Amino acid sequence: MSKIAVELTAPTPTAWLDTVLSAFDAFLADHANCERKASALAMGMVAKYPDRPAILPGLISVAREELEHFEAVYKVMCHRGIALSRDAQDPYVNQLIDEMRHGRDERLLDRLVVAALVEMRGAERFGLIANALEDPDLKPFYERLYKSERKHGHVFMHFARQCFDDDKVQSRADHFAALEGDIMSRLPIRPALH
Repeated sequence: MSKIAVELTAPTPTAWLDTVLSAFDAFLADHANCERKASALAMGMVAKYPDRPAILPGLISVAREELEHFEAVYKVMCHRGIALSRDAQDPYVNQLIDEMRHGRDERLLDRLVVAALVEMRGAERFGLIANALEDPDLKPFYERLYKSERKHGHVFMHFARQCFDDDKVQSRADHFAALEGDIMSRLPIRPALH
């Protein structure tokens, strides 16, 4: 079986990193919300697809890891005196969701591919942050997150390959990768993960 992959088609602009570093407290609050939502997404898929036992243990593991990330970011926030913020709409994720199909199997495939892309974008951005930070605690923290999110991107693609034919998976991966790059290039830059 060939390796099915999803890759980002557009790099994050330098202006994004500058914006995040200049408003890092606001970024942390958004980052925490993203980790919480990632955990909820994985558990939501467990609830929606109990008939896919091949991927359930992996989804539960991802949900647990994302919840641990949320807890770790929350601890950083507490140390810095930052409160959790109300969840705001994520225009990046919402535009990707709007392009998902509605049939049960089609929706599952699209959810898995989109989750993989979102994780890969998060990994790319955590890597940028890790490279730019000098803080001796935050730098290794974001290095670990980079590796973890990249792994999650590959894991979601592996889930897709377990459930669907390679050709279908690659077709949707190519479709959403192009769409994600276009969405990313049009979004306003703000101190947020997406």
